[in-house]
Amino acid sequence: MNTRAMAWRGRAGARRAANGSVREGAARAGLTARGVIYLLVGVLALRIAFGDGRRQADRGGALAELADRPFGAALLWALGAGLVGMALWRLTEALFGAAGKDGRSARKRLLAAARCVFYAFVASSVLAFAAHRGGDRGGSSDRQSRDLTARAMEVPAGQWLVGLAGAVVVGAGAWIGVQAVRRKYHEKLKPGELSTGVRRLVDVTGVGGGVARGLVFAAAGAFAVRAAIAYEPDRAKGLDDTLRSFAGTPLGPWLLVCVSVGLVLFGVFSFALARWRRV
Repeated sequence: MNTRAMAWRGRAGARRAANGSVREGAARAGLTARGVIYLLVGVLALRIAFGDGRRQADRGGALAELADRPFGAALLWALGAGLVGMALWRLTEALFGAAGKDGRSARKRLLAAARCVFYAFVASSVLAFAAHRGGDRGGSSDRQSRDLTARAMEVPAGQWLVGLAGAVVVGAGAWIGVQAVRRKYHEKLKPGELSTGVRRLVDVTGVGGGVARGLVFAAAGAFAVRAAIAYEPDRAKGLDDTLRSFAGTPLGPWLLVCVSVGLVLFGVFSFALARWRRV
């Protein structure tokens, strides 16, 4: 057998694995892990809205909350493994294409590659937290956001780069919210497996959760744009500060309550996707 034939068979075998049970298991584990994080962040944000702000409503706060539960160490490692699965699933989409009629388009593959990088970073941070659970409980998302903004502003044209990045995040938030309202996620579901009640649950959690998630993204991006315009890195906000800012609006803590419930709904929606999404 020549080298070319062996290489072709190797690629074919990798494609079959990517499109088979391994890919499906990784995707469903990743969606479940994502759901856990959003659910916990939403609950922590609800606590803040009702006066209990001892723990930050971000990924670090969610991990600390898990760590304090019985079998916390095992839960953290399981969460990290699930996020590794999410990164691997997105990697297979970037390499071999995603489900759907335009799943192999360049746009979808680039988007999958970006998601792979993002979830690889999140997975590494969760696993690092699990490995050092007795020590540092992870950095604040607010401090990380300010530090990253400050470093970015130090490079040539850094102020413009931060402003552009913030504008992109605002646009992404708007896109997420609009896609949720349009129920575009229906295209990714297995319609034959959904009863009327399940479809109603998916729509409530998908629309409500997607709008809340998009609003949070857009607000965080807007703070980055404001920091760039004022050339003040401290005006950039992480997830916790962004959520707390909703309580400072004319609607008071009730807007934060609505957004927090929306994040909980998105967590439940992620669980639904883990069960009924086509991968």
